[in-house]
Amino acid sequence: MNTGIRTALITGANRGIGLELTKQLTAKGYFVFMGVRDASKGAKALQFLEFPERAAVVELDVNDPVSVHRAVKEIGQASESLQILVNNAGVMNEDFMKDSTTGIAMEKLKKTFDTNFFGLVELTNSVLPLLLKSGEASILNISSNMGSLQLHSRQEPLARTFAYNASKAAVNMYTIHLANALRDQQVRVNAVHPGWVKTDMGSEYAPLEVNEAVGPLVDFLLQKDAPTGKFMFQGQEVEW
Repeated sequence: MNTGIRTALITGANRGIGLELTKQLTAKGYFVFMGVRDASKGAKALQFLEFPERAAVVELDVNDPVSVHRAVKEIGQASESLQILVNNAGVMNEDFMKDSTTGIAMEKLKKTFDTNFFGLVELTNSVLPLLLKSGEASILNISSNMGSLQLHSRQEPLARTFAYNASKAAVNMYTIHLANALRDQQVRVNAVHPGWVKTDMGSEYAPLEVNEAVGPLVDFLLQKDAPTGKFMFQGQEVEW
């Protein structure tokens, strides 16, 4: 790979927000490593790109540390550095319309955290050396306003999907800690609420089309004077 090419790693890149991020970043000249659990689904996703030559499918299951380290090694062999990491892979294993707080099965809670939090931290820490080599990099954690402690404490009308909400609150805390840890190392770390989006998770009832949600994320990622340690939604800060 040409060392002058700017690169990005996006998890959950074969559909929804991850795929649209890949489309928009490759259209802007980035080479994107598409992290996917199923390589065959990743290969099919390449067909939706205007510039498929600017992307490569990397088999990556954030629930599996062996898979994570193998993927990071593969990326490191293909590129000397990485400019962007988008932690997009996530799951919601609860009924959006029910309060799961008092009845959540521990196995479901653990599985949610394995993907949404533990896997995210494992991957980020593993790929950090490549990000540091770039001289200026950005980490974007796809979170949700459903992880906002302040909004929930005011009893805002948010879904009470306890496992999902708690995992996103943990991602938000990690975002703050990591931003502080890397503040002097030219790596920006932020969390974003993409909105309620028409994806497999968001359902057809969501008001935002995928491209409408992703456009502001890409603008924020590529903003030269972007802040660090923030929680954002379409250019506005979200309460932690």
